[in-house]
Amino acid sequence: MIATIATVPMLGPSWLNADQLINDLISRFGTWALAAICVVIIIETGLLFPFLPGDSLLFTAGLFTGTGQINLPIWVVAGIIGLAAFIGPQSGYWIGRLSGPKIFNRPDSRFFKKAYIDRTHAFFERYGGRAIVLAQFVPFVRTYIPVAAGVGRMPYSRFVQFNVIGALVWGVGVTLLGYWLGRFDVVRNNIEVALILVVFVSLLPMIVEAAKHWFDARKARAALPEDAA
Repeated sequence: MIATIATVPMLGPSWLNADQLINDLISRFGTWALAAICVVIIIETGLLFPFLPGDSLLFTAGLFTGTGQINLPIWVVAGIIGLAAFIGPQSGYWIGRLSGPKIFNRPDSRFFKKAYIDRTHAFFERYGGRAIVLAQFVPFVRTYIPVAAGVGRMPYSRFVQFNVIGALVWGVGVTLLGYWLGRFDVVRNNIEVALILVVFVSLLPMIVEAAKHWFDARKARAALPEDAA
């Protein structure tokens, strides 16, 4: 008998809560819910809308596949989600490539902050091509890193190589992780805790980077002469 998971208490708006969002999509679209999940992934990774549950959405999709709530083979689910994780950054790259540096001067709006682009550009400058892969695991940064690559006119063939790796490691990998961990009762029975941990792990690189920046700034201030401090 296939185990099912009841919707857990919401941790925010329904469109930010991965299990609630997928349950809603399944109830509305049935088997086509996977297509809707892929649309969400493409929007989050390529259309400058970072406020969507990327990591937890992939994890939950894999978990729900394992429990039968998404009634498709895991290789189909993981493969299609991996394709969406490839298409999204492609869109972002060409947005940056065609709009050029002027996108950095775009005024702030409700969903767009110039600070996001500036931080992403710094991330890209620091890690180079690897940033395309690393950024997949960092909320907000994964939305804007393809744009920075396009603005910086990274050779398209090189971008595609890193994009493929990122789609496999993040899109396919996190989905398979959810499928595998979903076999354990402790995960199925505590999905809200599992999703919080997934979000925390995805935010960890940003936390570490912020902490390092804070300590470096503090160290620099301490090294200043007393009259200059």
